[in-house]
Amino acid sequence: MWRRVASLSSFFSSSSSSFLPQTASRLNAWESLTTGIAQQANGVIVPKEKTPFITFVLGGPGSGKGTQCIKIVETFGFTHLSAGDLLRREIASNSADGAMILNTIKEGKIVPSQVTVKLLQKEMESSDSNKFLIDGFPRTEENRVSFERIIGVEPNVVLFFDCPEEEMVKRVLNRNQGRVDDNLETIKTRLKVFEALSLPVINYYSQRGKLYTIKAVGAEDEIFEQVRPIFTAIEQAVA
Repeated sequence: MWRRVASLSSFFSSSSSSFLPQTASRLNAWESLTTGIAQQANGVIVPKEKTPFITFVLGGPGSGKGTQCIKIVETFGFTHLSAGDLLRREIASNSADGAMILNTIKEGKIVPSQVTVKLLQKEMESSDSNKFLIDGFPRTEENRVSFERIIGVEPNVVLFFDCPEEEMVKRVLNRNQGRVDDNLETIKTRLKVFEALSLPVINYYSQRGKLYTIKAVGAEDEIFEQVRPIFTAIEQAVA
């Protein structure tokens, strides 16, 4: 079971242009340290635990990130946590938070950071896995800061599925999943929100050397061939 531990993000500052030659040495350092002596988190001694390996998966609505997460899970054994699915599950529970989340999503707005982070934290702490794909989060700088403050770690890798707006609109309208936010007006609002609020997050992780941009146009398998080398290198480094 994963527990909150101190961040070791400084060992994952590889850039996308030099990912393969750098990954092995940095991930070996991570593996060595995270299975070593007890570490401190916020001044509290915690038991010997392996730090979770976290991948943020970002992209606009209809960019195909959910589909690619399924392929990553099947191929590399990560645990997929969809922020959107967790929020929709909370809505279905008929809780007070669920009602607030529903109204927020209907308006095409961003759910408060603490609500989403707490849902993610609950899933991570109850999982036997330590390799997570967090899909559709963080969407804002506030989301990012809240995640790092509450969870206590930074992501190791950030995938950004870059897709033209017209393609995303077409995909969302064609997927027919019966979601309350899958209509043209809300989609356009969501895309505007994504551009205004999510691109600063993407730029932040680019500057941190954690970002890998995937050109999300074409067949699903073709897109996955851009993703595969990143996780193959990770798998080989920590084997």
